[in-house]
Amino acid sequence: MPEVKHVGVVLVSHSAAVAESVAALCKALAGGGAEAVPVRPAGGTPDGGFGTDADLIAAAARDADQGAGVVLLADLGSAVLTVKALVEDEELPEQARLVDAPFVEGAVAAVVTSSTGADLAAVEGAASEAYDYRKV
Repeated sequence: MPEVKHVGVVLVSHSAAVAESVAALCKALAGGGAEAVPVRPAGGTPDGGFGTDADLIAAAARDADQGAGVVLLADLGSAVLTVKALVEDEELPEQARLVDAPFVEGAVAAVVTSSTGADLAAVEGAASEAYDYRKV
């Protein structure tokens, strides 16, 4: 049986701790299948400060790319702008997409969906649909 290539997930936050925590949460909630999903946090600056860094984001996207595509979820502001610039400048893998989704819920949906072997469109759709999750 051929090896399944999973869609990678990159979590872009102004905080390394937030990106790492959301990555760990996703893996825990997605169960055993999530071990095959390349989830990469890309938070903060190289010196450990708050902010975003294009080189860290691009490296995380390349590392998460197994050939099935990569979705990037960003927390806010300059994280979104930095990912948009990387996409426009073609500095990310060919099938890398910024997804308009809530950061935590979208990340969990993306990782769970990728863990099933779903394609890029399905993972992107699952993350985007997280806007519809109602809490009351």
